[in-house]
Amino acid sequence: MAKARELKLPRSKVKIFKMRNRAGYAALYQNNLTEGRTPNVAYERMLKAVRRRPKKR
Repeated sequence: MAKARELKLPRSKVKIFKMRNRAGYAALYQNNLTEGRTPNVAYERMLKAVRRRPKKR
C-alpha cells in the first residue's frame, strides 16, 4: 500500500483570519483558500488542500 505523503507546513506560513460577514475563519497559503468554523479546522483543511495534486490541463 502506498505510504501517505507527510507534509510539514509551518502554521506561521499560513495566513489565518476571521472572515467578515461570515461565521468562521479562512486560511490562505500558496493560492489555496480554505474555510473552517475555527482557526484549527481551517488550518487542517489547508493541509489537505496542499497535499492534493494540481489538475492536469
